[in-house]
Amino acid sequence: MGSLRGRTDELSFLVPGDLSTRTGGYIYDRNIVDGLRRIGWEVDVCSLDSTFPYPTAKALSDANDILKSIPTGRIVVIDGLALAALPALLRPEAVRLRLVALIHHPLAMETGLDEETVRLLKHSERDALNLVRRVIVTSRWTSRILADSDYDVSADSIVVVEPGVDVSPKVRTLFDTGDGALNLICVGTLTARKGHAVLFEALSRLPDKNWKLRCIGSVQRDPVTAEALSEQIRSLGLGDRIELLGEVDDVALQQEYERADVFVLASYLEGYGMALAEAAAHGLPIISTSAGAIPENAWSKAALLVAPGNIEALAEAIARLHDDAALRQQLATNALAARNELPSWTASSQRFAAALEDLL
Repeated sequence: MGSLRGRTDELSFLVPGDLSTRTGGYIYDRNIVDGLRRIGWEVDVCSLDSTFPYPTAKALSDANDILKSIPTGRIVVIDGLALAALPALLRPEAVRLRLVALIHHPLAMETGLDEETVRLLKHSERDALNLVRRVIVTSRWTSRILADSDYDVSADSIVVVEPGVDVSPKVRTLFDTGDGALNLICVGTLTARKGHAVLFEALSRLPDKNWKLRCIGSVQRDPVTAEALSEQIRSLGLGDRIELLGEVDDVALQQEYERADVFVLASYLEGYGMALAEAAAHGLPIISTSAGAIPENAWSKAALLVAPGNIEALAEAIARLHDDAALRQQLATNALAARNELPSWTASSQRFAAALEDLL
């Protein structure tokens, strides 16, 4: 195997679990893989076990077999969800293979981790990042985080490739100023990091406002959080105003965006915020937080941003947009203007390819 060399247009893409998973990181990976293939790259997607980033012994053994089977000289892109668990396996392969890390945000910054887990993840991520030749990140914010002393990644090795958006938005007319409810939409997997609990509590403080919320996102990736959120809705008496729709297909998601008046996401952290970009591309006013990369992106001019975890400020922002139709319309106009600043998936794939080509 050591005598084989990968062709210049070939790469292996290591992803934990199923590439068709409907979360931001997987959507990014899937679109980049498809885009690379369209411009002539031969991409071999290698599915690692779904237990990553906390793999079982068998999952690590299987990952080791996959790495050893990859031809010498080939570019190997490793999704950050798996990278942190792999430094011991990558160390003997780092000379033989052209390793590339794809980082959405450092795993050690995930919401709800205890101090010891954060310490271990940060140490492991740093070790793995020191073994790769290139680090591709999805935002300037993530680039800065990795270049600081905690991770000590050389800025010269980092390339920012933002996610793309391929949406042809409808031109929105003035929003309903009558007695109809303000239709809120939230798109994000039901995990602690997405801040649904904060959002539900904020909405509970607006009993006299006419609003409805529809949440799209998996209830199965973190069933403990999903069940806690369902119980919170029941305890707050909001079962007739908040719906948890789970995952939906692309057609249904498009319909949800089109029926919505405002997009809201109370995240504690976003390494980019793909759902926010998608909402802006649909011409929706946005209410979100100032967490991570959110304030730096083009759609922030279409948003009211509050500090993450600030229930009172979030409630005030929702009430403000509920009462001010002119502000909603202005933010919607800003959203469509921001759409023109967002890259397409084709452009993002081309930039991703350029980040790989100088490794050859």
